[in-house]
Amino acid sequence: MATVLLVEDDANVRAALTRALSNAGHAVRPVGAALEALRHIGTAGPGTIDLVILDLGLPDLDGADALRMLRGITDVPVIVATARNDETSMIRLLNAGADDYVTKPFSAAHLQARVAAVLRRGGQRGEQHTAQVTTTGSLRIDQSRRHAELDGTALDLTRREFDLLAYLAEHAGRVVTRRELVEQVWRQPYLGAEATVDVHLSWLRRKLGETAASPRLLRTVRGVGVMLVDERR
Repeated sequence: MATVLLVEDDANVRAALTRALSNAGHAVRPVGAALEALRHIGTAGPGTIDLVILDLGLPDLDGADALRMLRGITDVPVIVATARNDETSMIRLLNAGADDYVTKPFSAAHLQARVAAVLRRGGQRGEQHTAQVTTTGSLRIDQSRRHAELDGTALDLTRREFDLLAYLAEHAGRVVTRRELVEQVWRQPYLGAEATVDVHLSWLRRKLGETAASPRLLRTVRGVGVMLVDERR
């Protein structure tokens, strides 16, 4: 059983989803506005909420803005519910920190399947990150604390940047393809998402103090992928 924070302003939809998720064995905390959800997350203790289902059509805040604000205070998985179904909007939401999305209208069974999949992935990440510290040269990553340092200085990384760097560090010395990164870090089907990976790699390089032209840790293998290396070797 998971504790799910359901953010949906339509009272009828909120009641129906609460009933469906409760019948599936989850504890549901339904709220009707983004600010109410943010207050709930902010005051809840660590580990209290296992998953957030966030409707984007909220009355007080744009759902995408609410997603970014949520990501500023929690790493809890988020599934967004949206009427937008174009690829650009989906990529923007995933880049903003969504773990998955459902496009309206959707059935209760479809939502339950998405919830189960995201919770499984979260459990796998939790198992992988238990007290794991990865060191590659002057880069140190503490996955249990989600903390990364380079040359002894903490790196200010977004959630997705940390996951990307941690995955590359776990596979240091091996070329990792873009497809693998999309499937293992973003946990999404590939669908030609090279641009998403490249943008995040560019942001990550900047925070590592390097560029594609003058790499230190991240070496691009043209036409294949990227490899994290120990610069001292």
